[in-house]
Amino acid sequence: MTAADSADGQAAGSRDSTGQRDSTGQQDSTGQRDSTGQQDSTGQQDSAGTQDSARQQGSAGQLDSAGRPGNGTPLLEVNDLVVHHGQLRALDAISLRVYPGEVYAIIGANGAGKSTLLRTIAGLHRPTSGVIRYDGADVSRLRPERRATRGLVMVPEGRRLFGSLTVEENLKVGATYARPGPWTIEAVYELFGWMRDRRSQRAAQLSGGEQQAVAIGRALVANPRALLLDELSLGLAPVVVQRIYAMLPQILATGLTVLLVEQDVSQALRVASHVHCLLEGRTTLEGTPAEISPAQVEAAYFGLAGEPASPGGPPTQASAQRTERSEP
Repeated sequence: MTAADSADGQAAGSRDSTGQRDSTGQQDSTGQRDSTGQQDSTGQQDSAGTQDSARQQGSAGQLDSAGRPGNGTPLLEVNDLVVHHGQLRALDAISLRVYPGEVYAIIGANGAGKSTLLRTIAGLHRPTSGVIRYDGADVSRLRPERRATRGLVMVPEGRRLFGSLTVEENLKVGATYARPGPWTIEAVYELFGWMRDRRSQRAAQLSGGEQQAVAIGRALVANPRALLLDELSLGLAPVVVQRIYAMLPQILATGLTVLLVEQDVSQALRVASHVHCLLEGRTTLEGTPAEISPAQVEAAYFGLAGEPASPGGPPTQASAQRTERSEP
């Protein structure tokens, strides 16, 4: 397997198989039965309690003057990013700052540019202009595997596993560019209690939720500092989505920062410490869940607001302080 093949393990592989069953009897929206939510020895919480815990974990620790976790220095920073797909401008002057320990959620309708943004940050799309800084360094032109070795790792939309490989072999692909850290294949088996007994099963034979769990595990064994999660809930039943998100507090507890793309707005608002809405490649709303109202989210999501703005039109205090920190 070449280096490019291993790197593209995050963006290539098989589609979900249908009609798979397992021992739990839970069913996702593709008609598959799923075991990702099987309770293990860690004692997972469920539903809203778990999601609140994820937000608290993401914002735990010392807050800066803008109410953001960390030491006031972004782990990931995007400035004036422009991306084209041929003649189509997919992203237009997107800027964001993700601070250590945050769960930063990108929301928006289909075609808003959410996945393009994550793929560009991961190195799978080359920007037309703009700068991507990670841990203080410009990574705009680095190859995807070079970003992975620095701790910038993505779980792609649609899982993108190698269907002909076993569960364990897919996890080993993720470990190809692994950094030192707490996540090993054994640690992933502890997180997803069903996976150890199914490690020799081909990925194509798993249900959609199980494939999503393997895709998350594949990213974790690389020991990322920033984990990019693209549409975790896509194609899965709500009960399966809840179980996958139930793992988020444990993942955050290891010191990870999460940049999350999620079309399900209510799900994103439950787990995020900061929210950023895109519409047709432009920013229409940015703020914390406490700052923004449902009406503002609706207007930004569907393009009912006139101009891209912070919550309520004028910049929020947090937005203003972020701007002040970025000025010389």
